[in-house]
Amino acid sequence: MKSALLQAGFQVLSEKEPDVPGLRVTEVPAGALVSWTASDEFASLARERGGCASNADDSIRVIVKVAVSGLLLRLGHSIAESAADGDLLVLAETISAPGRGNR
Repeated sequence: MKSALLQAGFQVLSEKEPDVPGLRVTEVPAGALVSWTASDEFASLARERGGCASNADDSIRVIVKVAVSGLLLRLGHSIAESAADGDLLVLAETISAPGRGNR
């Protein structure tokens, strides 16, 4: 799954960079959690361009979520949204299904 994100042009950060903003994939018992955090500079630019502080941040998060989930769904992964923070949960059975490899 990480390789598919990388091939699609996403920069996926490692777990060794917890304070660095960006796209991150973390293994969890149910599968893999895909999260994205905007940098302060990016969030500031989004607020300037969007005109509304909270809506601009939310809009960018939605755009990233749609792009990532669209790619992973097209590759056959099952995705659920984490209720707490809107991150994407890629279910384990689709990550390790036979014939899929490490997408």
